[in-house]
Amino acid sequence: MPEDAPLSLPQFAKHKVKFKKALQRACNETDSKGKICAGHLKRWFYMADVIEQSCGDVRATLGPDAEIYRCEHCRTLYFPGPKEPRGRNVAGLGQKSVFGLTVSPKATAEPAKAPEDDQQ
Repeated sequence: MPEDAPLSLPQFAKHKVKFKKALQRACNETDSKGKICAGHLKRWFYMADVIEQSCGDVRATLGPDAEIYRCEHCRTLYFPGPKEPRGRNVAGLGQKSVFGLTVSPKATAEPAKAPEDDQQ
């Protein structure tokens, strides 16, 4: 998919839907007073949700295995954006320590050779 192409969100009757920004972990939905919700975004497994099973609109539209995140407070649904890294932890990529405590990976060493017997 080209990066310039506008993306469309599926619309649901009972759910607010937004795109998740890259590495976003908190909800940015505002209420009528302009206050941000700031609820934690959690991966939503809608196939196991009893209330969603009775509604069924997400399952009917997206199938059983779509990646969706939901705000724990306002229940807004977030779809991963095009710049969201795939195959990483939901919490994000993390960062190197500013205190110098980052442990570098171990260098792979060749296996030790067994001592040879020098008997002649």
